[in-house]
Amino acid sequence: MGEKPKMSHRELELLEVLRRLGGSARSSELAKTLDVSEETVRRIIKTLAKSGLVQRVHGGAYLSGPDATEGFFRRIAEHTDEKQKIASAIVSEVSDGMTVFMDVGSTTAFAAQGLRKKANLTIVTNSIGVAQTLAHHNGNSVHLLGGEIQSNERGTFGASAQNQLSGFALDLAVLSVDGFTAKQGPLYRSALEAQLAITAADAAERTAVILAHPKFEERAPYRGPQPENLDLIVTDAFPSKKHRRSLETWGIQLIVQDEKPNTSEDDPASSLGEK
Repeated sequence: MGEKPKMSHRELELLEVLRRLGGSARSSELAKTLDVSEETVRRIIKTLAKSGLVQRVHGGAYLSGPDATEGFFRRIAEHTDEKQKIASAIVSEVSDGMTVFMDVGSTTAFAAQGLRKKANLTIVTNSIGVAQTLAHHNGNSVHLLGGEIQSNERGTFGASAQNQLSGFALDLAVLSVDGFTAKQGPLYRSALEAQLAITAADAAERTAVILAHPKFEERAPYRGPQPENLDLIVTDAFPSKKHRRSLETWGIQLIVQDEKPNTSEDDPASSLGEK
């Protein structure tokens, strides 16, 4: 087996800067930190992407490969096409000047990129990445909630974050989930994340849950907001009839970036498998 090509000094430097910045950054931020042009940063990112060490996104990059085997960076590399579709749909629900909460979900990270087209937003978030993406852009005001940082989620959690969040009058809360069942609604693997989602829904005029369709078949131990407190579900493919009946009962609008619903009477767990 041949030896892996050695990385240049600049490539090693860029990887180290990404680690220091929490795993992701915009090209302009990397260029400033490294004291090089953005064109140079884009060339370095392109080379590192070929090696699988970073993933390119519009305007920047985030760690992947051995540096991102857990948590946020593993998730953001999954179902990227679906997440882009969902992000596009939720961005259309946001108008200039709105006050919006966005959590640490990987789909939310794609939505944050889309929100760079909007102006004069007040963004409230516990996500380091969302704050980096939207701060100092188009007149946005960005509030990063305080609290304990969980590095694997790139976000802040706990009583401090919840107390701060409860003081905002949100036009829209954008929430991600770890699972969504037809009986219990939104579910989370983390009790702290579930509690923050409940606080966000209580503070919001409208609450939207964004999820890739496989999440409809996932379970998790902690309940999030009561389903009746949700206004909107945005996903990339129609869930089962059982889920759609529950959404209708709860009064939740369903937005699907797909052509038509599954009309099978069967519970289509197999047809909703991972793409």
